[in-house]
Amino acid sequence: MKADGLPETADCSPPPGLVTVGRYDEGPGYAVNRPQGADSWLFTWTTDGHGLLTQGAAEARAGAGDLVVLGPGVPHRYLVRPGARRWRFWWAHCQARPSWTAWLSPYAVGDGMYVVAPVPEAQHDRMATAFARVLAYARWPGGATSPPGSSAAPATLDGPTAVAHGTAARELSLCALEEIVLLASAAARPLPPRPGVDPRVSRAEALIAADPAAPHSVRSLAEEVALSPSRFAHLFTEQLGRSPMRALREARLRHAARLLEATDLPVERVALASGFASPFHFNRVFRERHGTPPGAYRALCRRDPAESGVAGRDGGNASERSQYRLR
Repeated sequence: MKADGLPETADCSPPPGLVTVGRYDEGPGYAVNRPQGADSWLFTWTTDGHGLLTQGAAEARAGAGDLVVLGPGVPHRYLVRPGARRWRFWWAHCQARPSWTAWLSPYAVGDGMYVVAPVPEAQHDRMATAFARVLAYARWPGGATSPPGSSAAPATLDGPTAVAHGTAARELSLCALEEIVLLASAAARPLPPRPGVDPRVSRAEALIAADPAAPHSVRSLAEEVALSPSRFAHLFTEQLGRSPMRALREARLRHAARLLEATDLPVERVALASGFASPFHFNRVFRERHGTPPGAYRALCRRDPAESGVAGRDGGNASERSQYRLR
């Protein structure tokens, strides 16, 4: 059933410079209509029941775990879905940060509507907690009091709506909302499966890449993908051409190289942060992989590229530098 013909109430939107947030529990008959759209973005996160949102020609039927985002400037309306008993949802109006558009773009359905769904149930509590922080931060007056959500001042949910007036309250609220957008957009749509690779192998590979410094083992990875250690090791090696522990070492070396390029951490700290318990072992395997010790690798990566063009006295360091980066 379409929303056309249902009773609706015209409503203005909050001013675009503010962060306005709330949570509603509405029954049949609740509806908001904005024929001119809104000057700000609207984020809705459904926790229970069902809502119906339209924006221009786009329509979304929101259920528990769905994040629906409406961009500014397009006529929209939203209501309890016909036939539903209620719609419980968080909402927030604000000016979206520029980076959010890229995260939301894979979920665009037209006319400035984004439907980020389904967000896995395992993430629902964290999403709700982040929305609670948006509400609590919006109420923070600043000054000497601790920000809401800290151990000294836990986030409270008394009252349905808050407006972040102060700069600190507004920025903290946007940071919490940014977590919501990033968490939902990253979790809702898994990476497409690689042709010919078992999903369990891909899952193990993703676990290694996400935290190469973790104490992964064949047994722990096998347990994560519900395989016996022997079956997992055989399947992983057969499909990826290297053993799980070889893949783990390569991931740790890549992570270490990024830390050397981007930070000033001592080499010993880089080794530990990359999962190598022994700095001596780290130095040896890093040199085997990149052809140079960690400290020299860092210096080479940070050398001004123009230096290699002054004369040929550097012995081809520019090409060596590119080679080290691409290995």
